[in-house]
Amino acid sequence: MDHDRTDPVHTRWIGLPAEGGTMDAYLALPPAGHGPGLLLLQEIFGVNDHIQGVAEQFALAGFVVLAPDLFWRQQPHVELGYEGAERARALTLMQAMQPAATLADLQASVAALRARPEVGARRVGALGYCMGGRLAWLAASRCGVDAAVAYYGGGIQNQLELAATITGPVQLHYGERDDHIPPDAVESVRAVLAGKPAEVHVYPGAQHGFNCWARASYDAASAALALGRSQAFLAGALFAAR
Repeated sequence: MDHDRTDPVHTRWIGLPAEGGTMDAYLALPPAGHGPGLLLLQEIFGVNDHIQGVAEQFALAGFVVLAPDLFWRQQPHVELGYEGAERARALTLMQAMQPAATLADLQASVAALRARPEVGARRVGALGYCMGGRLAWLAASRCGVDAAVAYYGGGIQNQLELAATITGPVQLHYGERDDHIPPDAVESVRAVLAGKPAEVHVYPGAQHGFNCWARASYDAASAALALGRSQAFLAGALFAAR
């Protein structure tokens, strides 16, 4: 029998004060209306359908999720596909990002998330994919988040020095057959995190982008396992009392 269904997750775009203007962000609120904060950091393809879907996925698990539009300085609200001209455009947008401005945007996003009444005095974490995975690593070092999760974070292996200033727990996910992140890069990250509250997971046979259901490299089994690990890790790190 057909019946009306109310979506338990409420989403909308909001504006955040940022250096030089206003940065929009996709906000997803959990069924309870409140919870720990989770900064969701995009791939090079923008805050597209996949990132919005991930925001809703984690909001349904109880997190207040905020996905800032990190390309707002070049092309606001861009949503790109994964192949051909759209991929080329995505790479151009990423290459045009200025490190100082990007760090300022991350810090502004964390501050805005902490200031939201739905978060209150609760903890705040970061979760990112590809480019966003590298930025989650940066957020763990420079933005004061309480925990961070990075999926196939390209370039983390080139920023190993940031590990010295990461104090909160981190969890990293890599595909065994990632053409962009070779096994020795993963091992260099694992080595620099030795002795820290960190987890590094490698998924056999998985490729870059294995979590994204819209990509040819999607691996449902690896994505499901990584999702469970991510939610358990973030629940343990962020739902605890400060």
